[in-house]
Parts: sequence; structure tokens; C-alpha cells
Amino acid sequence: MTGADVLLLALGAVAVGAGVLVVATKHLVRAGLYLVVCLGALAGDYLVLTAELVAWVQVLIYVGAVVVLLLFAVMLTRAPIGASDDLDRPGWPAALIGGGAGLGLAVLLVDAFRWSRVELPAAGTAERLGEQVFRAWVLPFEVLSVLLLAALVGAIVLSRPDIGRRPDATSGGPVRDAATPAGRVADEGGRG
Repeated sequence: MTGADVLLLALGAVAVGAGVLVVATKHLVRAGLYLVVCLGALAGDYLVLTAELVAWVQVLIYVGAVVVLLLFAVMLTRAPIGASDDLDRPGWPAALIGGGAGLGLAVLLVDAFRWSRVELPAAGTAERLGEQVFRAWVLPFEVLSVLLLAALVGAIVLSRPDIGRRPDATSGGPVRDAATPAGRVADEGGRG
């Protein structure tokens, strides 16, 4: 066993452990941070396998964008982020289904390859991959970037109660409703 094999197994163990913590923790923000660790360990696995481009795409897209978007969405919606007794359910059915599916996939994998060596094709280059991605897939990337920008603007608008309110005629500030708590802005329909 070489040093690369040991490092690959260690990073895989970190990824699996962090993945278990993602689904086992009852605190949503901690689950997001464990997801960062899991995806970072996967990026490390890609680096050990000399797939540097895939590793950095993993870090930039998944760790840098998706997890940050998840954490901002949780924080902006003011959703309860701690443990909640009314949402807790027994975990044994999920563990039984997940363990059975994992065991079934392991048996299928062992039966399919029977521990034989698989010949890998010649390694691709970042230049060839870039040509394929930015020739055939440039339009989906651009559409996705516009969609993510719209989602970000929508999150900002939803998180700011003062955007879109008509100004109060006397003070020039936003309209306040006497029925709402101090400091909350009422919308035009009178809801708080």
C-alpha cells in the first residue's frame, strides 16, 4: 500500500464520517458546516487521484457556492436552526433502508468487477475539458448564472422588509402600522 492509497483512504474516511454527521446532527448550521468538511475531503480525494481541475471545481462550486447559499438561505429565512422536538422521528427506519441500500450496492459492485483491475483510458487535459465545456455547454452555464443571480436578488428582497414600501406622508419614512410591534414595517395591505 502506497502513501497515496493511505491518504485516499484517510480522506475517504473523513468524507464518510462528515457525511454521517450531516444527517445525524440536529442543528442545521452544523449540518451545513459538516457538509463543507465532507465536500472538502472529496476534493482532497480528487487531488490525490491527480484530477486537479475537478478538485478545484468541487471547491469553487460546491463548497464555495452551494454550501454558502444553503447557509445564507437558512439565516435569511429565520428558520429554526436548532433541534426541534416536534420534528424528531425515530431514525431506525432510515438507518435500515440506508444500510440495506449500501450493502446492496457493495454486493453489486463486488459482483460486477470481482476485484479485477480496470484499464483506464488516457488521462484528459484541462485544455480538452475546457474546450468541451465552453463550446457545447456555454449556454447552460450562462442560464444557470442568471438563475443564481435572480435567486440572490430575490433572497435580498425577501429579507429586507423596507424594500417596496410606500413612504409615510408625514415623516417621509416607511408606513408604520399601530398594530405591529415597534420597529416593524407594515405593508400596504396593513399586514405586519
